[in-house]
This record gives sequence, structure tokens and C-alpha cells, in this order.
Amino acid sequence: MWFLLLLVSFAAVSAEPRSFHGEKVFRAFPQSAEDVEFLKSIALNTQLDFWRPESADIIQVGQPVDFHTESHVSYDVQALLEQSGMHFEIMIDDLQAALDNQRDSKIRAIHSYEKYNDLDTINTWSANIAAQNPGLVSRSVLGTSYEGRPIYLLKVGKSGTNKRAVFIDCGFHAREWITPAFCQWFVREAVNSYGSDAQFTNLLNNLDFYVLPVLNVDGYVYTWTSNRMWRKTRSVNRNSSCIGTDPNRNFNAGWCTVGASSRACDDTYCGSAPESESETRALANFIRSNIGSIKGYLTIHSYSQMLLFPYSYTYSLAKDHTELNTVAKNAVTQLTSLYGTKYTYGAGGTTIYLAAGGSDDWAYDAGVKYSFTFELRDTGRYGFALPETLIRPTCAETLLAVKSIANHILNNA
Repeated sequence: MWFLLLLVSFAAVSAEPRSFHGEKVFRAFPQSAEDVEFLKSIALNTQLDFWRPESADIIQVGQPVDFHTESHVSYDVQALLEQSGMHFEIMIDDLQAALDNQRDSKIRAIHSYEKYNDLDTINTWSANIAAQNPGLVSRSVLGTSYEGRPIYLLKVGKSGTNKRAVFIDCGFHAREWITPAFCQWFVREAVNSYGSDAQFTNLLNNLDFYVLPVLNVDGYVYTWTSNRMWRKTRSVNRNSSCIGTDPNRNFNAGWCTVGASSRACDDTYCGSAPESESETRALANFIRSNIGSIKGYLTIHSYSQMLLFPYSYTYSLAKDHTELNTVAKNAVTQLTSLYGTKYTYGAGGTTIYLAAGGSDDWAYDAGVKYSFTFELRDTGRYGFALPETLIRPTCAETLLAVKSIANHILNNA
């Protein structure tokens, strides 16, 4: 009996989410090749969690580097940075405190558009909003995750024949919680605006919007139950004890050539082959099956306040570069008009860094001309710990940009 109680007690302890007390987020400013090599050497000897850029391999001179350190090495890393003479800042002094402050309350049974919702709550919401708005919203299963969870897809728009469509996905990277919040916000605004907002009504009458609230469902659940900073999928990798693949390095677009890792333990692991993940394969199969109607692809990520378009796996310009740049510029202008939030826009490779295997590049090469990646708020003050108080302004301004792009597609695709 005593042994049984001990096992139960151990199970309860092991089920507790990972704590981030005493863990810091630094921002370093490498100004020379020596600074870049210095940061890479720290990464080699210390397990750093890179927030921006996403790995040590793509650190560049003149580009800020945000990374999170575990508590037992935080002060050692700080001392090394001080000794190096490189300019740096501590963005978050205690990550657990920032995460505790991210959510207003920890126990919540009902869905809210201005709170972060767990997967069960999102799935219940998607079923309800489809049931309550049968003339505007329908729900289907896109596919099944590695751990066997359904990946739900919403179709938003008035029924009609030969309608063009825009595909919007959120929740690629598990820790980017603001992104599923946006997909939910978009659907709510579509439902509430139909018949009262002339522009949105026109869009819904003439376009269908496929909205995928959470692609990486297994990873998203894991960020709620075990490790808030988890990024990848949760698939088992052959010949490695490290779990998961980066879904946004897993597409057949310059796969695993630049800005991606072939090492299973890395956060930017490209997988064993393009579309090796059941989640990315389900997404790609859906787009391939509907390539005749899907004219726009918008994938929502965080953070950096950027609007990017192909290419990210090469510095070569897309054949539609000029038009895509104009569409991005107009969308950012609309976004900024609400709260003055500053966004950078441009081709991914030159605007942020080279990264192969992304879904936006793949969709563009597959024939979806208007393919864009949003990097939502902020620029690093909170990073992946963006507070719930910023959900409303983030989603409201992003909606203006999405409507701008959709309007262009309606008039030009």
C-alpha cells in the first residue's frame, strides 16, 4: 500500500508543468563576426532556447538575438556576455513570473476571445460556432495528429458555386499562443460582421475562408500540460530520444537546405523527409486537393511584427515579388492605422533570415500566388509570454491586414 501511494505521489509530481523560475530571456546585439561566433560558442556549450532567430545557425551581424536560459546557467551566461563587451539586455528577468502574468486567471471553464484557451475549449468552441451559424460556418476534420487528436478545420463563408478561397492557419509552433487566439477572433468577427460590415459581408459572399485554429495540436496541448516553451510536434524520432519536428521546416520547399537542422534534438529539426509529420501532410494534402480554388494562404506566427512573403529558402525573388510587396505594404498600412503598431514587410529571406521548408514557400510553389506569413506582436518585450491584455489589440489590427489581403485577392485572383 505504501509503495502504491508512493507511485501515485510520484505520478502527480511528474505531471506538474515545468517551472521556469529563475530563467531569463536575454537580447544580445552582435556587431561583428566575432560576436556572432561568441554567441554560437555559448550555444554550443550551453542549452540555449532561441526565440529570435530560431537557432544559433542563423545568427547574423546587426540582428538582435533573443534567447532563454535555464536558471542554473543564467548568471554564467550573463557573466560571459558582460566579459565579452557585447551590448545586451535582459528582456525577462524571471520567465515563470512573466508566464504567471500572461494569464489573468489559471482556471477557466468557458471560452473567451480575450483569453488563451486550451485545446479542448477551442474544439468545443469550433463545434458550437459551426452549429450556431450553419449558413456561414461548417466544421470538418483536416486530419489526425501523431498522438491521435483530430485537427479541426472551419470553413467560413456563404454557400455558393465556384467560390475562390483563402486558407488561414494558426498554431504551427506550439508556444505561439497568440496565433490560435487570432484564428478564433477572425471567425467571431466574420460571424458578427456578416450583414452589418459591408466589406466583410462582400468578402464572405464571394470568398470562402478555411480557418485552421490549431495545426500542431499535440504540441499545443503539451505547452498547457508540461512545457510552456515547447515549439515542435510530439512525434517520436527514430534513433533519437529527442521528440518532435519543426512543422514549419517540414515542407518540400528547399527542404532542410538552409535555416533548418538535420539534428532531431534541435528546435528547427526538418524531420526525416518532407511532410514526415502527419500534421503537415494533412495540411499539404488539403491544399493540393483544393488547389483550383485556394488563391490565398496566410500562416499566422509570432513574434516580430512582420508580414513576409516568398521566398524564405532562397534570396531569389518570387516571380510575383512586386505585386506581393504592394499587397503586403497595403496590409501593413491598414494594420498600423488602428494603434500605430510598426510592422516590417518583405520577402522572408531578405527581411528576416533564410529558412527552408516553410509552408508559405511551399504553398506559393504549389500555385497559391498570395502566400504570406504573419509574425504577430510583439518585438520581444514579452515574446512568447504576450499577456492576455494584448490579445484584443493584436487581433483587431491583424484582422484589418487580413481583410486588406483578402480584398486584393477578391479583386485580382
